[in-house]
Amino acid sequence: MSSIVNELAWRGLIHQVTDRAALSERLEAGPIVAYIGFDPTAGSLHVGHLQQLCLLRLIARHGSRPIALIGGGTGMIGDPSGKSEERNLLQPRELEANRASISAQVAALLGSDAPEAADGSEAAGSAVIADNFDWLGEVGLIDFLRDVGKLFSVNEMVRKDSVRSRLDRQGESLSFTEFSYMLLQAWDFVQLYDRYGCELQLGGSDQWGNISEGVTLIRRLRAGAKAFGLTSPLVTKADGTKFGKTESGTVWLNPERTSPYEFYQFWMRTPDTDAVSYLRRFTSLGEEEIVELGDRLASHPEERRAQRELASSLTTLVHGAGEAARAAVAAKALFTMSLADLGGEALEVALADAPRTVVARADLDGPLSVIGASVLTGIVSSRGDARRQLSQGAIYLNGVRVAEDRPLHPGDALHGRWVVLRRGRSTQHVIEVRDEVARLGDEEAR
Repeated sequence: MSSIVNELAWRGLIHQVTDRAALSERLEAGPIVAYIGFDPTAGSLHVGHLQQLCLLRLIARHGSRPIALIGGGTGMIGDPSGKSEERNLLQPRELEANRASISAQVAALLGSDAPEAADGSEAAGSAVIADNFDWLGEVGLIDFLRDVGKLFSVNEMVRKDSVRSRLDRQGESLSFTEFSYMLLQAWDFVQLYDRYGCELQLGGSDQWGNISEGVTLIRRLRAGAKAFGLTSPLVTKADGTKFGKTESGTVWLNPERTSPYEFYQFWMRTPDTDAVSYLRRFTSLGEEEIVELGDRLASHPEERRAQRELASSLTTLVHGAGEAARAAVAAKALFTMSLADLGGEALEVALADAPRTVVARADLDGPLSVIGASVLTGIVSSRGDARRQLSQGAIYLNGVRVAEDRPLHPGDALHGRWVVLRRGRSTQHVIEVRDEVARLGDEEAR
C-alpha cells in the first residue's frame, strides 16, 4: 500500500475512496496531483478548513503536488452539501474581497504566493492556487448543458446525500441554482485534469456525492483517464457538536477576527477525548510521538501536554512561531502562575491578546460583584450559571478561587489596571479598568 495511503489511514483521514486498490497502485507509481476546493463564502477561512489544508500539506510532504482551488465561480452559487438552508448569494464586491483574502491565507499555509502556469515546469510538490472563475466565468450555458449536463442523471443526483437531506427536510427546498453545483464542481475536476494533470480530489465526507460525480465525468469525457476521489471524516467534537464553534463564535484563521491568543486557547480547551485524534489529523507529528503524548495524557491528564503540543503546532502553522510562543507565555501566566506576583510589564504582555471588557474605575467601588462581572464578561451564561460555578469552585479572581459572591473593589485591580476572571481551567476574561469611560448602569453591574 502507498505510503501516502498508509499515513492517511493511521491519521484517521480516510472515509471513502472511489477505488482504493487502484488509487494505492497509482500512488505507488509516483507523485500525483490532488486538489481541494475552498469557496470564498467569508473573508477568512476558519478552523473547520484546517483539516483540508493539512491534507494538502501532507500530499506535498510526500512529493505530490497539491492544488487549492478557490471557488470564485462556485462561490457565486453555493454548495448545498452540509447546509440546512439556501445560501445568501454574495455581492460581486464582497465575493472578490473574500477571494483575495482566503487566497492569501491558503498561499501562506501552502508556501505559494500566486497561481502557477500550467506548463509542467514546476517541481512536483509545488503548490498551485487556482480559481475556478477562470473557466466557469467563460463557459456558455448552451455549451455547458450540451457537453456536461447531458451526462448527468437527475435520478442519480437526487439520491446524493447532499441533495436528499435537503429535499427530505420538512419546510425546506433546494433551488435549481444550488442543484447545479454538483455539475460545476465536476467540471472543475475536468478542468484541473486538463490544465495540471490532476487525478485526485480530496474533501470532507459531505462532499462524497460531488466528488464521485467528478470522477465519473472525467472518465466519460477523457478516454483512458485515471481519476480518483477520497473523502475524510468530518471533524466533530466528542459530543457530536460542530467543530470550530465556541460560545463567542467561529474560530477564524485571520488574526483580526480571532487573535493568536484566542486561537491558541481554542486548542488548549480541547477535551482529553479529542486531543489525540486532533494531533493525528492536524499536525505533522509522527505516529510514535502522538502515541507517547496519548499515553502521557492518559496517565497525567492534569499536565495537558497533548493540548499544549496541539496548540503550539497549530498556532505556529497559522500565525508563526513568534505568536505561538507569545500565546504560550500568556497562557502560562494566566492559568498556572500567581497573577499578583507578576510585574506590571510582564502582566501587560500576558494580557495583551486576552478577551477583555472595559469598565470605569468607579465600578469597582459600587454594585459590580463577582457574579455580575462574570455575566458581564461572558465567562458564564447567566447569574444562575455563575452561582452554580461558584458553588463548584470553578470561578477564579486574579488566579485565586472565589468561594462566594462579593463586591469588587479597587484593590482587586492588579497594578490598578486589570481584574482577571476565570472559569475552570481554560475560560478567562480581562476587565480593564479606566478612568475616562462611563460607569455601568445598575442593571449591567448586577
